[in-house]
Parts: sequence; structure tokens; C-alpha cells
Amino acid sequence: MLMTDNQIELGELTVRRAQHNTEIRNKKAIFDTANRTSTSKNETMNKPNSRKTSELLRRRDAPLETRTDITASATKDITAAMNAILADVFALYVKTKNFHWHMSGPHFRDYHLLLDEHADQLFAMTDPIAERVRKIGGLTLRSIGQISRTQRVLDNDAEYVEPLDMLAELADDNRTLAARLREAHNVCDEHRDVATASLIEVWIDETERRAWFLFEATRRAN
Repeated sequence: MLMTDNQIELGELTVRRAQHNTEIRNKKAIFDTANRTSTSKNETMNKPNSRKTSELLRRRDAPLETRTDITASATKDITAAMNAILADVFALYVKTKNFHWHMSGPHFRDYHLLLDEHADQLFAMTDPIAERVRKIGGLTLRSIGQISRTQRVLDNDAEYVEPLDMLAELADDNRTLAARLREAHNVCDEHRDVATASLIEVWIDETERRAWFLFEATRRAN
């Protein structure tokens, strides 16, 4: 039986549709396979028990801890005391340099050099203080802003200060610093932190020497 032209055309159309549907199914199968592979890889990378992921998370979340036999409560107390001292030392260093830069008058050279020597001594204290805090497992200062929030030494932003007033103010600040160092020493003694206490003893002596020199420089003849 012969097929009409319409029947032939309909048959060809049906074949083409079948071929097209097969192509779509094949492409979908390929896409699904690729998608499952990609998902599987992501799941493997995101698995909590994945060795690499766990190691990265451990490194990221690891606290800045230092192993020490000093108790956590002792570390907290000593760290607070020494960070306050550190902020005061930084503040007194800048104040001393401020007066060093703005010194004037007939004794300029002597006072200028004296304050430069004192500033160098104060700055030399900062690193040992901060490192001692880290050695006992504490965290120390991170910024100028943190220093300003912690310091107890008062700044002096006056445009002009008399030379002898500069020296007298620094003498008072150094005497106050010596007293606060003794308070920090007591905290260290309480927790048997001999190492920090021994450093403080040297700093007390240096601070008292600065106060002594500044006092004598401001002594007026009777």
C-alpha cells in the first residue's frame, strides 16, 4: 500500500521529534552527571571531618595562647596590671618627647638632652613589658586608640609650657609611675610571678632616678 505525501511528511516529522527528544534526554543526562560530580566535590570539601578543612578551621580559630604554668586567673590579673603600665609608659614617653621638642630658654641644651635621655629609657621599657605579657599567655596593646583608653598619665596639649613647669610635671608623672609599678609588683608577688617582678624592680629604680633628676633640675636657690 502506497503512502500519501502527507503520511510520509508526518512520519518524517515524528522521526525528527523522536531524535530531538533523544538529544534533549542525552544533554540532560550529561548535565545531571556533571552536577552530581560537582556537588559531590563540594560536599567533600565542606565535610566537617575533612582533614584539610579541619586543619584550616583549626588554624583560623586557634587563640593566641602561650603555654605556661601560671594559672589563667594569674595571667588575667598580671596582664591587666602590666597593660595599664604599658599604656602609661607609652603616654609618658610621648609627653617627654613633646616637652623635649618644645623646650626653650637659657637651659635649653641641658633640658633638651635630659628629656631625650629619659624618653629613650621609657621607650626601651615598652617591648619587654609587652613581651612579658605574651610570655605568660596574655594579650597586650594593639593600637594608639587602645593606649589612649587605657593610659592614666594625663596628656599636655598646651601650646606653651614654661621649662620648669615641664620638668615639674614630668617629675610628678614619674613618681606616680613608680607607685603604680609597685602596685603591679604586688600583683606579681601574689601570683608568684618572679620574672615579671624582677623586671619591675629595675624599672622602679630607673623611674625613681628620672624623678630625682627632674626634681633637682627644678630646685630653686633658697
